[in-house]
This record gives sequence, C-alpha cells and structure tokens, in this order.
Amino acid sequence: MFQRFDKLQIDLPTPDKADPKAAAAVQELMGGRFGEMSTLMNYMTQSFNFRRKKKLKPFYDLISSISGEELGHVELVSATINSLMEGATDDSPDPDAPLANGLDGPNLHHFIVNAQTSIPGNSMNIPWQGDYVFNSGTLVLDLLHNFFLECGARTHKMRVYEMTSHPVAREMIGYLLVRGGVHTLAYAKALEELTGVDVKKMMPIPDLDNSKYAEAEAFEMQGLHRKLFTFSPDDYRDIDKIWVGNHPDDGKPLEVEIGMPEGGEKPDFEAKTEEFAPGYDVDYFYDIAKKLQDRM
Repeated sequence: MFQRFDKLQIDLPTPDKADPKAAAAVQELMGGRFGEMSTLMNYMTQSFNFRRKKKLKPFYDLISSISGEELGHVELVSATINSLMEGATDDSPDPDAPLANGLDGPNLHHFIVNAQTSIPGNSMNIPWQGDYVFNSGTLVLDLLHNFFLECGARTHKMRVYEMTSHPVAREMIGYLLVRGGVHTLAYAKALEELTGVDVKKMMPIPDLDNSKYAEAEAFEMQGLHRKLFTFSPDDYRDIDKIWVGNHPDDGKPLEVEIGMPEGGEKPDFEAKTEEFAPGYDVDYFYDIAKKLQDRM
C-alpha cells in the first residue's frame, strides 16, 4: 500500500512567464512511451506481479522502491506543465474571448479540456496507453527492458531540454536526468548480478554526461546521482545488496538512503475564472458551508 506526502520531490522555480509551447513539449515526458507515466506503470506492474519475492528480494525491492520514486516524478512533471501554463490567458487581447490566446498554443486540449493543466498524454495529445507496459515475468528480460526504458527516457528529456530555455522546465529536467541516471545504473548493476554482463559499459545513452546541463550538475553536486532511496521507512532495504560499490563517473561510494528526499513545496495556483475553474464563487461557497454547519 502507499503513503502520500503533500510535497514535490524538489522545489520548482516560480514561473515568470507562461510558455504553452514548452508545456506541450513537456507533455511527452508525462505521457509519452518513454515518459514518467510509463516508467511508473512498468515498474509498478512488475512489482505487483513479481514471483518469489522472498527468494529474489533484492531485485523485488529494487523495482518496488524505484516505482515509488516514479510516482513522485509523474507528480513533478505535472506540476511543471501547470507552471508553464500559468498566466497563458491573463493578457488576452479580446475581452469577449478571454481564451483567445489558446488558439496560438500547440495543444488546444490544455485550454479546452483541462483548464490549462497537464493531461495524461504525450506531446501530440495522444493518451498514455497501457500497452506501453512490459511485464514478461522473466526477471532478466524485465530488467533489460527497464534499462532500455530509462535510456529512452533520458534521450527524450535531453531533447525537450534543448527545445526550451524556460527555467521551470529545465530545473525539472535537470533533476530527472540525475535521478533517471540512478535508475539506469541500478538496473545495469542488477543485470550484472544476475548475468555477469557489465551493462554499465553501455552508459550513458546518449553518450553525454549530466554535467553538460547546469541544472543537472547542481543536483549532482548534492550527491543525488549516488543516492538510491527506499521510499519506505521500513521496507525495500535489500536494495543495498545491489546498490553497492562506487559510481562509475566520479568513483565515490554509492549510498542507500532510508525513506525519501526532503522534498519541496507544491505550487498552488489561483482560480482561472475564464476556465470556470474551480467553478464556484467564494462567497457562495462559504454560504453553503454555513448552511451545512447549521444542520449539524
């Protein structure tokens, strides 16, 4: 089962401008084949269906703990998209058409369907699909797929990074490049334990280290490229049987941390009256609340 905390995994910068085009690109990192919804659902499904959990506990713990982190990644990408949309229709040139700016956005669903928030779909507005999930039941094959999935996700993050200079998007992508690198290395080490093949020799894909990206480098300076979290106060601790040794880039020791990152504050966006969101008058709402209390 799951416990939820009302935080993001990192603090995001306060947006100084809207960028619906960047939001549309970041959607690929949300609901694309190699997006965070895919990494979450792949690892979560594999953990649900894992056979011989006690016998193969370090591998079960690895997939389970990473799936816990991925749930927070979906939340972080969603918050980024919402931040990029903030203010997109605040300066409409037509008072009779307050959503007119939406016509210039590449994803009309952001304006018509979701009230300028994230969607569970990709950059072309195609909904995320369950057949993106790979769960063969064969441990080596599933781990190999997970390694491939993380490499594909890394490639797409780098491409979206190079499509926008918006600080909110770049901060989020920098963080996910570092954390995705941890997961890639973790799956590589798990495959090495099972097969003896040094999968790490294929890293990184693309062949470009995170220090080339200022935002990612800042997180690496905090040592986050060497930390693997359990995302549980008591369980999944046997990841320390796999996450051992030194990091291949800087040679410093790998670390297992019990629990999760400290996290950052979630943004709280104001009402969008032109979108009828959330759709009630504040005074009317309090009037209803008073009537309900009078009946108690």
